[in-house]
Amino acid sequence: MRRKVYLISLAVIAAASAYPLYMGVVMAAALIRDGGITAADYPSYVIPYSPLCLALIISVAAMPGFVKLWKNSALPVASAVGAGLFLFFEIMIEKIAVFANGSVGAAGKITVETWQLFSCVVTPQVRDAVWDSLSIRYNPSFKLHFYAIALLILLSVLGVVYGFYRMAEKGEFSRKRPLITQLVCVTVFVALCITACLTAFYRTGDINVSAVSAVLMTLFFLTFGVTGGVYAGTLLYEKKRGLSVFLPSLIAMVVTILMYIGEMVMMNKQLYRFGTGFLFEPMGPVVLSPVDALIVVLSGVVTYLILFCIRKKGANR
Repeated sequence: MRRKVYLISLAVIAAASAYPLYMGVVMAAALIRDGGITAADYPSYVIPYSPLCLALIISVAAMPGFVKLWKNSALPVASAVGAGLFLFFEIMIEKIAVFANGSVGAAGKITVETWQLFSCVVTPQVRDAVWDSLSIRYNPSFKLHFYAIALLILLSVLGVVYGFYRMAEKGEFSRKRPLITQLVCVTVFVALCITACLTAFYRTGDINVSAVSAVLMTLFFLTFGVTGGVYAGTLLYEKKRGLSVFLPSLIAMVVTILMYIGEMVMMNKQLYRFGTGFLFEPMGPVVLSPVDALIVVLSGVVTYLILFCIRKKGANR
């Protein structure tokens, strides 16, 4: 049973990683052949997803070794190793050159990290028009946004794999409900990430977004926070309610705020606005609007309801 869980986990993650790994191969081939990649051939969102998938596959493949060597400490060790691998591969790819219009001259060259930032915050037309000044306007702190997304997915997936692996090893299934819940949350969040990559949530470069974009972005922020909260709740599942439900709900709100901070940094101290009027305007010196604050609180409420519902009957209060 343990071997079956391991092989299925590795196969599913490898299959889900096929396209991000393909993007990484495209980047590696261009680097070896030309010393960089042209803007026309740049695979969108190669960061952070190619490094994330590489780190996940290696970490999951090594999970039996982590369990054998570190036993009950295997998850934090695997998570630390996975995070280290992600950062290593991420930084390597970030430094690859992107060439404008096929030019390999120094004046026409920026790096992947700069290109990715401006691919996210402006339309392609604007990005191409200000090509020569991109490196001057680049702010590396925008990567907080991508790192937070990637690390949450990494930790959540490793937590699910480790949990089911240990459950199969021990033949004890008391943690089945929280693990399934965590799997559902991270799957929904990954689906939203894929949707964002394919559509960029239909943003046009205007700070005021459409209703469809607003709904999708709200779901993204909300699911990000809930996934973080449920991850914490799964780790604390057998604790008293204060630790297993209330603390994860608070963590969900903090994680959602972290995503807002990442978005604000990426947008140069602004946030996309989901509508017009008082409810959508910044609250004085605070960039968040009342609607944004509601989303933060809602992430905690949803996390609380989920964790409360999956608590074992008769659990300690």
